[in-house]
Amino acid sequence: MNERSPKRGFAARPANPESWIKASAAPASRGADANQYTARLTIDVTPELRARIKIAAFKNGVTVADMLRELLREHFPPTEGNTP
Repeated sequence: MNERSPKRGFAARPANPESWIKASAAPASRGADANQYTARLTIDVTPELRARIKIAAFKNGVTVADMLRELLREHFPPTEGNTP
């Protein structure tokens, strides 16, 4: 009864590290880029900066996520191949 299950656990590492960063087979279900894979990005900001970001998004009539995605797209345009 104390034996471990041969199945992989919830937090088990995949055999292939590349699978951690590869695109999912299932497309995202919302947003303009619903046909592209999306990944969550978490950053720490001060409560004051968070409030300013939320107010700016509200004034522009967009979500914080959409506003920040657009800012990131502008700052980090697509590149040719794998070179920055």
